[in-house]
Amino acid sequence: MVKTNLGWDGSSGDPAAIEPSEWFQAQANINQSDIRTSFNQSWPECWTEAADLLDWNTVYETILDDSNPPFYRWFPDGELNACYNCIDRHVDADNVAIEWIGNLGKTRSYTYSELYDEVNALAAALSNLGVSEDDVVTIYLPVVPELPIAMLACARIGAPHSVVFAGFSADALATRLDAASSEYLITCDGFYRRGDAINQKRRVDDALLQVDHSVDETIVVDRLGDEYPHALHDNEHDYERLIDSFTGTEVNPVSRSAEDMLFLMYTSGTTGKPKGVRHSTGGYLAQTAWTTQAVLDLDSSDTIWTAADIGWITGHSYTVYGPLALGATTVLYEGAPDTPDREHIESVIDEYDINVFYTSATAIRSMMKRHPPDTDYDLSSIRLLGTVGEPIGSDAWHWYRQTFGDGETPVVDTWWQTETGSIMISTLPGVDTMKPGAAGPPLPGNDIQVVDPDGNPVDTGQAGYLTVNRPWPSMARTVHGGDDRFIEEYWQRFSDPDTDTWAYFTGDGAQYDDEGYIRLLGRVDDVINVSSRRLRTVEIESQILDIEGVTETAVVGGRDEAGRTVVFAYVTTEQDRKIDKEHIREQVKQGIQDAVGELAHPGQVIITPDLPKTRSGKIMRRLLEDISNDNEYGDTSALRNPEIVGEIESALSEK
Repeated sequence: MVKTNLGWDGSSGDPAAIEPSEWFQAQANINQSDIRTSFNQSWPECWTEAADLLDWNTVYETILDDSNPPFYRWFPDGELNACYNCIDRHVDADNVAIEWIGNLGKTRSYTYSELYDEVNALAAALSNLGVSEDDVVTIYLPVVPELPIAMLACARIGAPHSVVFAGFSADALATRLDAASSEYLITCDGFYRRGDAINQKRRVDDALLQVDHSVDETIVVDRLGDEYPHALHDNEHDYERLIDSFTGTEVNPVSRSAEDMLFLMYTSGTTGKPKGVRHSTGGYLAQTAWTTQAVLDLDSSDTIWTAADIGWITGHSYTVYGPLALGATTVLYEGAPDTPDREHIESVIDEYDINVFYTSATAIRSMMKRHPPDTDYDLSSIRLLGTVGEPIGSDAWHWYRQTFGDGETPVVDTWWQTETGSIMISTLPGVDTMKPGAAGPPLPGNDIQVVDPDGNPVDTGQAGYLTVNRPWPSMARTVHGGDDRFIEEYWQRFSDPDTDTWAYFTGDGAQYDDEGYIRLLGRVDDVINVSSRRLRTVEIESQILDIEGVTETAVVGGRDEAGRTVVFAYVTTEQDRKIDKEHIREQVKQGIQDAVGELAHPGQVIITPDLPKTRSGKIMRRLLEDISNDNEYGDTSALRNPEIVGEIESALSEK
């Protein structure tokens, strides 16, 4: 958890609230102050505004089929093709579609026309290899142009894609291939991480030995070049040779039902049974395009840099599908955006005239710790800043706005999930007051509530469970191969089929103020069992974050020398201040004792320069729990900062 406005009591009239500037309101894509009212009054017809951003082969007549909740169907009698909407209709304008910045200084640029040519060639190659409609194609690539090209080529021929984060292990890849019954794979020989070459092909070879079915065809992108040669086995094909063979071939985009699957996105990390979330073609693309336009204020003349790996939903929605559906330019960056140093982000913004920069709160925190603001780069192209992932505190919010937006640029603090498909809670930058520390009100058309354990709305300022109380177009349709699991995990807790009342349980805690602004509090299912008592980590972490000098924390259960479960508190501190570690430790222990009693007295307080985080910016508490209990924790290469594991182990051994 990161520090936020812990004194927030739900009252309106916050003196820290910031009104949108007149200049931004005047040019904003959405600036109607009554848009939430109009969307609510016309629901679900309001979502035609999102659908109208797309070109349809068969125009839908039904907006929402809610006859079989929670398996809602949006625009079900309409047909379209996602690839056509993201490429074909923008070719004549011939804007730049993709700017790619690779490790070791390599760059590539694709106009929409050039993107059209390569996507068609790959689509023809896939069809020639036997890929048909509804065949799931697994894509195991780093952030290189071939990744969105592969996604769009699959969409063109009606084959759902399943992107597996390139940092995942061979076991994780094999598990996802099996779970999706995927017989086709697109991968690479390797990639660079922090300047070092990673042998991806070796992982693939190991994974293919583990799958329970035959993977018929594999396409291999040569990313590392002649310096790192690789062998191709039977049924393995070189990407460039395939593209050369089919260059100039045009493939008619397959007309797909709006409810046909566009992609699978696996969640819940690399352990246990993977959960494949299914997203549809029409509803997902419509709401993703609409939120890109409305929240990120993007249009076809803009350049957006969403600093997220495409292996996560943020990269799917706001690096690939949203920007390209609007005909904008999207920037792809290979590796961590703050590598080799924090100023590198500013140099990219300067060089590529970035208009919209969207990154994680965790990355912002990391930038704050490492360096003071840099003034040698021209950041005046920035019109809007966005944040996603862990909640962003007011201190980080103001630093972000001042450093990258000269204290004038709007900041949208967005909440959403893999399962929601697109942004659900945020200010509309051309309409709403910004309140640092609170994400904002629900977006137009969304009914989002904070409830108690019985499903009743809580009072202003009180903590509760975040729920979504009516369907939305980009919602996940089900869990692949597990409708029962879909209901059990997301819909069962706060729904009553007997009264036809359905509510989606997000798994997050939240509170709201009397103007409907929502502040996120973290996962409600993160608990520690101490002496047969369940302690919510969000309560303990909030207490720690109230301590001056503490910037981030994560608490987990660990064993003490007697084998009992006690609280282990991992804490990071402000790096530009001289910190008395022993004083911080005593404050942490006392604060927890005051909040939840002697029972939760920490077994250890570990002060560390950073916390282990996923590429999407989430703190990996499971890994911290393994470290605390001296358990095996396997491959850490999927972390955005794997080097921190050794530092945490060293810090732990000092205590």
